[in-house]
Amino acid sequence: MNQNSAIKETNSISNSKFASTPPLGWNSFDSYGVYLHEKAALENLEVFAEKLKPSGFEYFVIDSGWFGEFKLFEDTIYPKEKHAADVRLNENGLFLPSQTYFPNGLEPIIKRCHQLDLKFGIHLMRGIPRKAVHEKLLIEGTNISADKIAITEESMNCKWCDYCYCVDHTKEGAQEWYNSLIGHLSRMGVDLIKYDDIVPYPDEIELVVNGIKNSGRELLLSLSPGGKVNPEHVSTFQKSNMLRVTPDIWDDQEGIDQCFTSWKKWQNCSVPGFWIDMDMIPFGQLQLMCPQELNTSDEAHALFSGRGFNRNSQFTKEQMLTFITMRGLSASPLMVGGDLPTMDEFSYSLITNKEILECNQNGVMGTLLSEKNEVEIWKAPRNNDLTSGWLGIFNRSNKDIFYKLNLSDMDIDENSKMEDIWNPKSLKIDHEYTIQANSVLYIKYYK
Repeated sequence: MNQNSAIKETNSISNSKFASTPPLGWNSFDSYGVYLHEKAALENLEVFAEKLKPSGFEYFVIDSGWFGEFKLFEDTIYPKEKHAADVRLNENGLFLPSQTYFPNGLEPIIKRCHQLDLKFGIHLMRGIPRKAVHEKLLIEGTNISADKIAITEESMNCKWCDYCYCVDHTKEGAQEWYNSLIGHLSRMGVDLIKYDDIVPYPDEIELVVNGIKNSGRELLLSLSPGGKVNPEHVSTFQKSNMLRVTPDIWDDQEGIDQCFTSWKKWQNCSVPGFWIDMDMIPFGQLQLMCPQELNTSDEAHALFSGRGFNRNSQFTKEQMLTFITMRGLSASPLMVGGDLPTMDEFSYSLITNKEILECNQNGVMGTLLSEKNEVEIWKAPRNNDLTSGWLGIFNRSNKDIFYKLNLSDMDIDENSKMEDIWNPKSLKIDHEYTIQANSVLYIKYYK
């Protein structure tokens, strides 16, 4: 069974009333790794409200590490460890905000988020905290201790982060654990949960989905990580709202290529309420918690979560145009990753571009019409008017090309009007246009 047929057989599962269009927001991972701190969170939140909210962005998401009691280099906010050796929990093993990075807890951030009429999101790792298991803490509302539901066999657990053990879904207390954790987050005011290391484990996804139902609140559920996603589990995936289908995407050509590969595999698979997610948008300043003196990516990667050292996005202008056009046409959720207070105006102009947002929020995942001579043509028609929509003619090569527009490749009516979005002008059939290396001709067509 391929991905497309698997999705089409289960379309009724997704919740078309909730997340009916691709979610828009900001996630802290690209800019702060797992080391976001209170001051940076509040600064980014205020700029989010000023710069992104007017364009419809609404989710402010703190990624992993928010519960980690990190050891710091003396008199700095920089961590000495990639992942915290200790985490902060309550008496029932439920995560609490780090006193290292959130001395006032998350309440001021969540409260300010809601005051600004925005929604707050948080990251979780699959399973139950190892600390809770080792200390045999009782699951909230039960007489069952954490060690009774944990699978401690290392082959079953996350290979890159050791905060949690996975949960044995067959054991009494497994559902109660997820009910307690998600209820805890719901009471904190969380509106979105990004669950990591969970895509390959549908049984545990089911526990999460049930936990959300039992919380009594509508919480957006984002599943990670991507890369290897089994389409046989799509009926479970569609009980979430976002499904990561790529590895972590960074500011290089490799990341762009990975997105195109995943787009081809999953084209036509998004439906209202369930969106194929190709990870964050790595524009602006990245990896701020990596000290400048660590100026090699290898050294930084060994010590810090994320990729590379502190830098401005290394995408060229043409790669940025390709990246954001792809996100518009693919209807992937738009989660900005760079530091908002220091982000350049060109990045903001792309993220908030009217045509990108209109195309993305149209909610139609574009399909590949043509692929030849390193040129790919993707099309996303309007969901209520098939005579209009958007096209992307992507130059996937490392050299400039001249491309002659023709109706047979674009599958549009001969009487359609066409506009070049990135270089505003009218376009004509049978005319030749230059598309720069690794760039795109982004077209709006209509009758």
